[in-house]
Order: sequence, then C-alpha cells, then structure tokens
Amino acid sequence: MRRLRTWSIAALFTLAAGTALAAPMTLAQARQAVAQADADARLAGVERLAEIGTGADAERLYGRLSDDAPAVRAAAEGALWQLWSRSGDRAIDRLYARGIEQMKASAHDAALATFSEIVRRKPGFTEGWNKRATLYFLLGRNEQSLKDCDEVLKRNPRHFGALSGAGQIHLQLGHAEQALDFFRRALEVNPNLDGMAEIIPALEQVVREKSRHTT
Repeated sequence: MRRLRTWSIAALFTLAAGTALAAPMTLAQARQAVAQADADARLAGVERLAEIGTGADAERLYGRLSDDAPAVRAAAEGALWQLWSRSGDRAIDRLYARGIEQMKASAHDAALATFSEIVRRKPGFTEGWNKRATLYFLLGRNEQSLKDCDEVLKRNPRHFGALSGAGQIHLQLGHAEQALDFFRRALEVNPNLDGMAEIIPALEQVVREKSRHTT
C-alpha cells in the first residue's frame, strides 16, 4: 500500500508538470512566436493571437500572409478576421454575434438593421461597416455597399475583404479599371485570395482592349 501511495504522488507530480508545460502562451509569448524561424512555432503564435490578440497585433499578422508555410498563411488570414471582429465593447460584440447569426440564417433585412445599429453606436468599429457593406451587396444595393467599403478603408486601408468586395461590385457594374485597381490592392495585402491570380490578368486584358478602342 505504501508503494502504491508513493507511486500515486509521483504520478500527480508528473501530471502537474505536464499541465504546466501545456499552459497556453501568453500574449507576449505569442507575439514573439510569430517571428520565430520554426514554422510550427510561428503557426502556434498566430493561432494564439487569433484567440487573445488585440488590434495592435494585426501588424504582426499581415507579414505572415506571405509566410513560406501555407499553414501559417492560412492561419494568419483567419486570425486577422478574428481580430477585426473584436470591437472592445461587450455590448457591441453581442450585437455583432447576433448579426452574424442573422446573416448565416439569410435574414438579411434583420442583419442589416443590426449592423446599422452597430455603425450608429460605434462608428469606429471597422467590421461593423464591412458587414453592412456585405449585406448591401447581397441585397443588390451596390452604391450603398461601395460607400460602406469606403468607410472600412478609411479606417483600415489593408482590409483585403473590403478591397476585394469593392472590386467585385465594380466588376458587376462594368467598371473594369476600378475593379482591377481594387483587386490589385487586395492581392498586394493578401497574396492568398482565391481567384485573384486568374482574374487580374483577364481584367488587364479587358482594360488594354478598351484603351485601344478609345484611342
């Protein structure tokens, strides 16, 4: 019985040590990790910043969008969306979560009302404008969507979601030059955007052909 007790105590210490080793990174550790030479360390740092990072950490994540490791690039993109979705105000965050659920349920009018309230109450929260821009686009209200994209880009010129969204609207409106400009800017920020590598050369050709016919 004494041996069993001794073994149990030793096992408890071992488990405690393992728990300590598995403790989540602090914010300072995560910030350091994203700049490490080891890809796994960078990935862990990016994922941790997605969980606990602040708006200031976006600067660290933009660079990781061009990381050598595909997993790090993908994680950085997701982490930026996570950071952008935090307003710093619990009441606004609750409204934001409600609006997202309404969007998922295709309750676009209700979601539009929710994000309009967010914009009214906290105009400095960039993602409120971006989600409302998305809703205006889904509702076919392109001019209003573009105005909200402008509001996003005033606050965050590297918001690749708003850049690519504005490009899509201009493309839909037949504005090839404007669409090309926005798509180029979006790809410059985030080289991982789906379809951009194909659509930009096609748009460049359209713009060249248009220029030839007008000169």
